[in-house]
Amino acid sequence: MRILISNDDGYLAPGIQALADALAAVADIVVVAPDSNRSGASNSLSLDRPLSVSKAANGFYFVNGTPTDCVHIALTGMLDTRPDLVVSGINNGQNMGDDTLYSGTVAAATEAYLFGIPAIAFSQVRSGWSEVESAARVARDIVLRRFEALESPFLLNVNIPNLPYEQMGPLTATRLGRRHQAEPVIRAQDPRGREIFWIGAPGACRDAGEGTDFYATSQGRVSITPLQVDLTHREQLASLRGWLE
Repeated sequence: MRILISNDDGYLAPGIQALADALAAVADIVVVAPDSNRSGASNSLSLDRPLSVSKAANGFYFVNGTPTDCVHIALTGMLDTRPDLVVSGINNGQNMGDDTLYSGTVAAATEAYLFGIPAIAFSQVRSGWSEVESAARVARDIVLRRFEALESPFLLNVNIPNLPYEQMGPLTATRLGRRHQAEPVIRAQDPRGREIFWIGAPGACRDAGEGTDFYATSQGRVSITPLQVDLTHREQLASLRGWLE
């Protein structure tokens, strides 16, 4: 199996190193990741400047761009062979509910999905990299399942509790939960007295009931949510057509 690995925390992040180490034992891997932390980059492509690819001492390739840039470059001009799977992560913190719209981790996997390649995004529930080796073992277990029952390509969003491997709950199919609106921005001043703003914290959980990713991970389970890209509000199509007529 040929696997392309990317992330949004940058090629030096402990999560991508742990993921690469775990998957190198079961697949031929190539790592193409951002040169620095690009969390929150979502699906952005860099169209205003050229991008460069460099190779680190550990064999990882790094790009001065976004997670989507990394996967796009790898699939459209860098790799000689199309990968069988693209994995992203392991992210430093959860990507659940509404967070998936902003996530660079999920975006890297989404770019592969748009190219018709199965893709999985992996995140730990809490930031700080505690038990990242256990999370990497879970990621390897999931990759080895192959998911032949799913129509290909598939796009899976996986959130893993920060627990020892032996204490990890079962893999659980979930839907995305929902959050309340984000907290207000934080006003501050830069050293020259100019007003600046920091993005506020995410909103609290609004829909975290049974069946959601929030609920599963709160019970120590590994949440696996199948995602899709079609943003069409199909229930409103009939109403819109009627109004236009």
